Amino acid sequence: MWYTNRLANQLSVIEENYVRFYEASMRDINNFDGSDAAEDVSTQQAIIENNTTIPAIWALQSGGYVEAINWGGRESDTAYILEQLDYLKEYGKPPVEMPYGGLMYFGTSTLIQKLRLFPYIQLALIGTFLVIGVFGINQARRAEQNRVWVGMAKETAHQLGTPISAIMGWIEHLNLSYADNADLMDVSAELQKDVQRLEMVANRFSKIGATPELYPTNIYAELARCREYMEKRAPRRVTFNFPDASTGDLPVAINPLLFDWVIENLLRNALDAMDGKGKISSVVHEKDNKVIIDISDTGKGISPRNVRRVFKPGFTTKQRGWGLGLSLVQRIIEEYHQGRISVLSSEPGKGTTFRIVLPRATPPKP
Repeated sequence: MWYTNRLANQLSVIEENYVRFYEASMRDINNFDGSDAAEDVSTQQAIIENNTTIPAIWALQSGGYVEAINWGGRESDTAYILEQLDYLKEYGKPPVEMPYGGLMYFGTSTLIQKLRLFPYIQLALIGTFLVIGVFGINQARRAEQNRVWVGMAKETAHQLGTPISAIMGWIEHLNLSYADNADLMDVSAELQKDVQRLEMVANRFSKIGATPELYPTNIYAELARCREYMEKRAPRRVTFNFPDASTGDLPVAINPLLFDWVIENLLRNALDAMDGKGKISSVVHEKDNKVIIDISDTGKGISPRNVRRVFKPGFTTKQRGWGLGLSLVQRIIEEYHQGRISVLSSEPGKGTTFRIVLPRATPPKP
């Protein structure tokens, strides 16, 4: 850039020297006292014609102009030339007096204008490359983080598999050995439910990183199922206000196993924020072929400075926790379901509303 500016300045000096030469030539012509006026005009015309780079306008002192050259093919555009003439009169170099009246105004050549613009083009290109570089680095970091996520999830699923299989074996042993003991059979039934739940959790982890299968699902029925599961495990003073499964048929393309994980995570966070009492609500509506799900609670709320950080891995306000839940929630909604999740509103002491936006699905043909 320094070299380009230096070159432009050198060329500008050359142009100024040419203008001085032009001015000296006109002065000699003005002082010429020969009787052959045609020769004077031809000399003047020759000097003008030898200028092939510097824009110039031969203007009349009474107004208007005689000739314009080197204006990028717009010499015949009278309005444009007069506009340039006004600019040169106000901001340009001092004009050169012509031998038969009028003044010659000189502009800046296109070459110098381009050279002066070139450093800015260079800066723009460098900035573009920097932006691309930063974007590439961020993408590489994100890809590395994704690989870590996937590895952790699959390893967790693998590690859960062995104890789950062992517990299932012991449950089967109980069922065979103590089939006549009603109390033990009740315990066995509850253990089997918990094992099934553990299997579902392991299955969820195993799906992280894989391409999930999406199915058109009635969102009202799915939300009702999640509410029913969490309502049994919530404190008695917590009420749930969710749409009934019979509200209607509003299909969205989801993977029920992963979507339930999202809703259960939001509901658990809501329960943690309410200290054993409060209300959790869900509102569903459709807009522009999108299904919008709002989940609200009357808990502690999120401070304004933390609203933008809740989806970042590692962020948590709990004494115990890894801060991975909402990060996984965002990944499941945005990467696997092509939707969006955000904090719609939150006010400390009053509660928080999360919004999930998913594409509406075409219902399956019967």
